[in-house]
Amino acid sequence: MSKGLTSRNEDYSQWYNELVTKADLAEHSAVRGCMVIKPYGYSIWEKMQAALDKMFKDTGHSNAYFPLFIPKSFFSKEASQVEGFATECAVVPHYRLKNDGNGNIIVDEDAKLEEELIVRPTSETIIWNTYRGWIQSYRDLPILVNQWANVVRWEMRTRLFLRTAEFLWQEGHTAHASSEEAIAEAEKMLEVYADFAENWLAVPVVKGIKTANERFAGAVETYCIEALMQDGKALQAGTSHFLGQNFAKAFDVKFTSKEGKLDHVWATSWGVSTRLMGALIMAHSDDSGLVLPPKLAPIQVVIVPINKGEEELARITAVADELILQLKQKGISVKYDDRDTQRPGFKFAEYEMKGVPVRVAIGGRDLENGSAEIARRDTREKQTVSREGLAERIEELLEDIQNNIYQKALSFRNENTTEVNNYEEFKQVLDEKGGFVLAHWDGTSETEQKIKEETKATIRCIPLQNTQQDGVCVFSGKPSTQRVLFARAY
Repeated sequence: MSKGLTSRNEDYSQWYNELVTKADLAEHSAVRGCMVIKPYGYSIWEKMQAALDKMFKDTGHSNAYFPLFIPKSFFSKEASQVEGFATECAVVPHYRLKNDGNGNIIVDEDAKLEEELIVRPTSETIIWNTYRGWIQSYRDLPILVNQWANVVRWEMRTRLFLRTAEFLWQEGHTAHASSEEAIAEAEKMLEVYADFAENWLAVPVVKGIKTANERFAGAVETYCIEALMQDGKALQAGTSHFLGQNFAKAFDVKFTSKEGKLDHVWATSWGVSTRLMGALIMAHSDDSGLVLPPKLAPIQVVIVPINKGEEELARITAVADELILQLKQKGISVKYDDRDTQRPGFKFAEYEMKGVPVRVAIGGRDLENGSAEIARRDTREKQTVSREGLAERIEELLEDIQNNIYQKALSFRNENTTEVNNYEEFKQVLDEKGGFVLAHWDGTSETEQKIKEETKATIRCIPLQNTQQDGVCVFSGKPSTQRVLFARAY
């Protein structure tokens, strides 16, 4: 393995960048602002995808696919959305290249599209234009559709997984006969995301709604889950939007109700992206590499033989094969690394960097003693145990690791959530401690914007079922009815 990582305490940003590269997750591409997700990184994303996809289908949704290109005029129909995404849109004006006669390839200026196409930053407009042909009556509703896709948002400052010009995501787009039904859908999907974050990613989240300033462009209400990273910054881990009738009105999508009345359809959209990879890395990993929750680890168990000579390796392999069979029968993914090109110590460091939850080492002495060494990645504890019942022991250990990683992250969040009562205390906590700050806010966009300008902290959310309590805004001194969640964020 290459040299170790920069310490998180020394330079958190550098630590993150090095870890993404050294753990073989992703790398920068030849295209500015875009990334190559490497096989190991993509296999983690695939596990996320599979878990979420099952959750979506279990709640009645089906997958579809819509075009990558969106006619520019579609954005003009929904004013707030074009305003929200205008600065991030990639535009395709031509459809042909040609040879300039000197061996160079140039754009054929005569081959202009009649109407420029936008590379999708999000798909509400193209989908609602499509839904107009699908919906006539209440009998056609609800439509519960999800799309797995790539999107493009022309980011100027990029960071692997967290902010790239092109990224992968899923986007749900649903159509309903009433506002109540649509709101229930948006809230249901927020719960799905929170369940996934906590039970798969092992990341505790705060569920809440965004302020008007932070709301998705074109939404009436944006629900979100907010997570806290180890450097004290917040990361938005998922959003679910109640879109009202905004897109139905923009694209004239109407339905005839049971009562025979004509009305516009009610809508939601919701999504998570490869940004979750960033959350996974930053919430749990340490100065030795990745720490992966077992449910999302591509390799849950690695077995490394420590042998002298081919004969001993053959005997260890026979023992390992039996264990592998037992683990696979339990649905546990396992790798047997018998490469003779690398020493055991190198392999240990490699799998530590890649965050493999459990490592099993079997040597000559273990053959004689009926034992094996097991090491857990989260606490880095090692112990020599009997091979009798080892598969069952590993199964229990994986469950314990999953829970322990979550509890550690939860303790960290609790220790780094602070109530403040005045602006000086607010700024001091942000600068010296970081984390989530619970503070009274007067409810105005003006105050929110001034706090953001002065401190770079934003209102991450107004927590759901928030305690109502009289107080005064930390910035303006005006009356307030509740504390909201502030933090600096990615």
